[in-house]
Amino acid sequence: MIDIHCHILPNLDDGPANKEEALELGKAAFDEGIHTILATPHHQHPHYHNDKNTILANIEALNFLFKDHQINVKILPGQETRIYGELLEGFKNEEILTLNEGKYFFVEFPSSDIPRYSKRLLYDVQQHGLKPIIVHPERNQAVMKDPDRLYELVQGGCLTQLTAGSITGKFGKKIKRLSEDLIEANLAHFIASDAHDTIRRPFLLKDAYDEIEREFGIETRFYFQENAELLVEGKQVMVEPPQKVKTKKFLGLF
Repeated sequence: MIDIHCHILPNLDDGPANKEEALELGKAAFDEGIHTILATPHHQHPHYHNDKNTILANIEALNFLFKDHQINVKILPGQETRIYGELLEGFKNEEILTLNEGKYFFVEFPSSDIPRYSKRLLYDVQQHGLKPIIVHPERNQAVMKDPDRLYELVQGGCLTQLTAGSITGKFGKKIKRLSEDLIEANLAHFIASDAHDTIRRPFLLKDAYDEIEREFGIETRFYFQENAELLVEGKQVMVEPPQKVKTKKFLGLF
């Protein structure tokens, strides 16, 4: 398996605090069946700023460390950038790192809202040949209240990545249900762990894929797994026409 979202670089953000914890996370990834990880430390986060060059240097060091400890997991470059008004300038100044240095990049919203300027900014970014992937939208309060907010962004060309723990129910029934609704409405394009450690925020990627296969069939599982491969290879990923999340009845009421 390929995991396109993981906080595995030590001592950069809220992932591993040291090399020992990073090694532990790497061993857990291998045991999970993950052979490739995109390391995606936070950038433009209220507490963490990790620019392109810092991340690339740390990825090289971690790959050497894994090789020395015979951990057969390859680490590729990535970054989780919190959306901000000067996003385009961040690319021009080479502060922002795309996923495996291709055209795709992660963008994170604040957990409580989607900034008003997001739709226009992400459109402008796409005019420069870049492709935004919105991370964990199922955990965003604005999307929870109104999934049409996400539909508008996907219709405008954005992609999305759901968290494995959301699909397995680790974040609660409401987020699990919304994740399933987003998959059903073609508003999800990738699944990733967003792992930070082996206890509090583990991988759960295999469990998530198994759950997807049970709920939606093996073809949907392959869709997400193949999209991760296509992303890493820098190729065009598969996208189905987005739909609005259907309003469902609950106890006979809308």
